[in-house]
Amino acid sequence: MGSATGPHRQFPSGADYAEALQHTQLCFRHPELKGARPELTKLGLPRAISGAFASVFSLTSATSGRRYAIKCFTRHVPDQERRYQAISSRLGQLEPAELSQPWNLGFEYLPDAISVGRDRYPVLKMEWTEAVTLSSWLDDNHAHRFTVDRLADRFEALTRDLAAHEIAHGDLQHGNLLVASDDTLRLVDYDGMYVPALAGMGGTERGHRNYQSPMRGNDDFGAELDRFSAWVIFLSLKAIASDPSLWNRLHEPSGEFLLLTEDDFKSPGGSTRLQTLLAHPDRAVSGLADQVRSLAFQPLDVLPALVQAVPKQRTAATTTSTVSAHGTAAATGTSGLPGWMTGHVSPQVTPTPATSVTSPDGFHIRKPLDVIAAVLWPLMFAATVMMVVVGFSTPPIGPGVPLVASAVLTAFARSRRVERAQSRAALAKLTNELAQLDDPVKAAEKLSKERATFDATETKRTADHSRAQGKLTAQYHAELKEAEKRKVRKQRDMDKKIDGLSEELRKTLSKALTDKQSAYVRDQLGRRLIAQSPPTGIGPKLAARLAAAGIRTAADFTGYRSVQNTHYNSTGAVLVLSSGRVVDIQGIGEGKAIALDVWRKHLLASAEARQPTALSTSERQSIEQGVAHRRAQLTAQRKAVESETETLRVRARKQMEDGQDRLTRENTLAGERARQQRQEFGQRTVALQQKSAVHATLSASAEAAKLRHRGLSYVCYLRFLYIGR
Repeated sequence: MGSATGPHRQFPSGADYAEALQHTQLCFRHPELKGARPELTKLGLPRAISGAFASVFSLTSATSGRRYAIKCFTRHVPDQERRYQAISSRLGQLEPAELSQPWNLGFEYLPDAISVGRDRYPVLKMEWTEAVTLSSWLDDNHAHRFTVDRLADRFEALTRDLAAHEIAHGDLQHGNLLVASDDTLRLVDYDGMYVPALAGMGGTERGHRNYQSPMRGNDDFGAELDRFSAWVIFLSLKAIASDPSLWNRLHEPSGEFLLLTEDDFKSPGGSTRLQTLLAHPDRAVSGLADQVRSLAFQPLDVLPALVQAVPKQRTAATTTSTVSAHGTAAATGTSGLPGWMTGHVSPQVTPTPATSVTSPDGFHIRKPLDVIAAVLWPLMFAATVMMVVVGFSTPPIGPGVPLVASAVLTAFARSRRVERAQSRAALAKLTNELAQLDDPVKAAEKLSKERATFDATETKRTADHSRAQGKLTAQYHAELKEAEKRKVRKQRDMDKKIDGLSEELRKTLSKALTDKQSAYVRDQLGRRLIAQSPPTGIGPKLAARLAAAGIRTAADFTGYRSVQNTHYNSTGAVLVLSSGRVVDIQGIGEGKAIALDVWRKHLLASAEARQPTALSTSERQSIEQGVAHRRAQLTAQRKAVESETETLRVRARKQMEDGQDRLTRENTLAGERARQQRQEFGQRTVALQQKSAVHATLSASAEAAKLRHRGLSYVCYLRFLYIGR
């Protein structure tokens, strides 16, 4: 049995593997797996844990007694053998003493290890570990705050191990993180793992959607793959350690997530779960949640990695949360977050407005003109009263003129105050700066539409690429099928001709003998001249007449034919020549014709009695050699058909590989452009967040400036004149 070949090899289903594993003595060659005992279901069939690309079976070696997880592949994985060999080699170089915990499970890639049907297929042999998934562990332990917090530290240490060795798991999630009995972590499922030896290659998967950044694309494959999912898991563990009730509030039973889902990352504004974490009273939780929210729209290669926390600072942070009288939080760093988070959460850039102009919050320090205006008002009021009392109202001077004069002078004094000029300048500058900024809401909507269009285009491009690859493969198989049909048809024709050569030889030999006998008889008849041994009743005169008509020997005629002689009312005869022509010879009637025919038949019988009964050896060999030559020609033609078909196969494969190389190059270029576009989106998102903050700050400053400007009104100025504020 050989391995199946082809650009997109067809793999058995999980049921096919389960059937084969009922007879491990026959389906395996590996000494530890041959005869191994599989774990069985209640129906007595090998128990399978099925995934997207493979089915995993538990087998116990009959020789060593060790238990292994055997991964049997059900789908094609590009460059599968190269990837697993590179991963196996890199993980094998890790020193256990250098790792924070024994998370690295040994595994071995075995090509052509298992026989299913007529073909052999590869398997992955991994160490079996007794552990539970992270989500199952949290179901049982979420109420133990210290234990969960310790597990968060160990998870952080695991990510530090990976980063230190430039390794990325590619699919960090609750199902691939197992917790052993000693509460240390184990990593499983290395299908999408990145190691330095695979640099430049593409990823085979995008990871669990509830743990991946919305910015992750098909072309992302590097040491930074785990950064976003690491923050998501770390946030979840720290949040549960701080507030165990969050597990029951935000997690769903058997849910494929911890506390947050894909929708929470894509639409943080409408996410109840994320808003719950953002509003949590524990600043460590809210700070981490805010970090995850900001990281969701940044390219993977610019995301910060988790770093080791300082346990003493962390403990202090969880027990000290009071704020001093000066507004400085205890045990906090310069970023305003708890001290233990220093180094975990990337510093948040606080955008500052472009302007530094401040608006005065009122009038300050009376000047001489202000004093004059303040003194003038009572005097003018008194003058007005006096004029009214004495009845002085001669135009153009009336009792109201002193008050109008006071109001005009006061307005003039107010207009000369520097605070009003400063307030107008500050308000104008803020208004101008606001006018120069784009509306952040419209900019966000525009960016959202562009991203939606980009995502739709990328989805279509990915689907088109997959369809194009499928079309190439289908065309390749169609050409192979047509070439095979043509070969079978031609070979069938050749085989029919080759099989017919035996009958052809028999017929040729029979014909050759018949021809030889006919030639012998003709020769013998041609030797008997009528003139030398005439039949009864044929004299020299009639012999001469016969010779004149072309009948000299017994070979020159084949018989006679009776004719009615109407002239003499009698029966005559004509002789039939060897050519089939009839001749009427004078003097040859029916009687003499019968005599000639009897004479000829006697000679014919005598010649046939002496004719050869077999071909000579040379004659037979000549015919057999001719047939053998014909057989050799047909056999050569049959082989040429196989060679011609193989040429067609090679040409079809070359066309398919050239097409695939072209598609790969185009997809790589498109993926690089997409990666750059995603990076640009991330940069624009960060810039938009900063501009939004600037816009909000400027708007608030402008509103405050307007309020302060209203505080410089005429009434406020009058109050300032007499009260001083």
